[in-house]
Amino acid sequence: MTTAPSVQAGASSSANHGATILGVEGLSLSPDERAFLREADPWGFILFARNVDNPDQLRRLTSDLRAAVGRDAMVMVDQEGGRVQRLRPPHWTDWPAAMDSAADGAHAVRLRHRLMGQELRAVGIDADAAPCLDVADEATHPFLRNRCFGTDAETVALMGRAAAEGLLAAGVLPIVKHMPGHGRTRVDSHHDLPVLDMAVDDLDGSDFAPFRALNDLPLGMTAHIRLTQLDDRPATASPAVIRLIRERIGFRGLLMSDDIGMNALSGTPAERAGAAIAAGCDLVLACNLTRAEFAQVVEAAARMSPEAQARADAALARRGAPDQADAAGLRAELAALLAG
Repeated sequence: MTTAPSVQAGASSSANHGATILGVEGLSLSPDERAFLREADPWGFILFARNVDNPDQLRRLTSDLRAAVGRDAMVMVDQEGGRVQRLRPPHWTDWPAAMDSAADGAHAVRLRHRLMGQELRAVGIDADAAPCLDVADEATHPFLRNRCFGTDAETVALMGRAAAEGLLAAGVLPIVKHMPGHGRTRVDSHHDLPVLDMAVDDLDGSDFAPFRALNDLPLGMTAHIRLTQLDDRPATASPAVIRLIRERIGFRGLLMSDDIGMNALSGTPAERAGAAIAAGCDLVLACNLTRAEFAQVVEAAARMSPEAQARADAALARRGAPDQADAAGLRAELAALLAG
């Protein structure tokens, strides 16, 4: 099992880095992009399909990203399975969506995510924006529904735990999303602001429950949804909702915003970034902006607070060594399980 040589298990830093996770432009870093990243010093990076061609290229890119900031920065990707996977055939496995995977049981979910994690870690990616812990219902928007593990909180928590365990076993940090729960909303937050008009107590045993069950995990991501009973602002920009995530759900890990480029949010990218930090998010996730907008977001987000940096260091301390288990053996175990 190979991995990018710059990734070291548990490596962390006591310095306060930029309170951002940034996307990059293409398959490699240009000299000016490298210089920008060195100055911006984001805590981590996120990759998309535009950054992925083949394993050798991707290993070079993840190594170059870390070299640009001079440390073992986290590199994340959205690799859920189904429609949402940035690494695809022919070089990587075509994984099923979460709801389809859950139908095969928790052990299959764990095996798939362990294998998925091996594929990610082998190219220098050490965090996955999964599992999705939203609880679906019959009216959940299609952009989200089959990305959920089920339609009841107990199933979602069980499968989400299995997915997280599989990723962690492979040396990849899971990122639970979308806190405090996106499943009951009816619009796509990439385009509009979803609104949830329900009492908090009515959400406690359903939407919040999977996040509470997995509140020990190191990384979490907010939802761009509005809980009308708490705030007129989206959760990402709402001190009341961030307080709910910290206190009622009990999440103590590093909390990042969802992508601030999504149309559920209003204002300029810099205004969105500032609002997320002011609300209590530790990090701003900025994925698809112009260079000028990235620079404005970096300035607005500023440096990580000491509390955020402590949570960041604790998260990186859980980044284990690459999984040495035989992938062929794991695939054979999965095949036998699916064959009954």
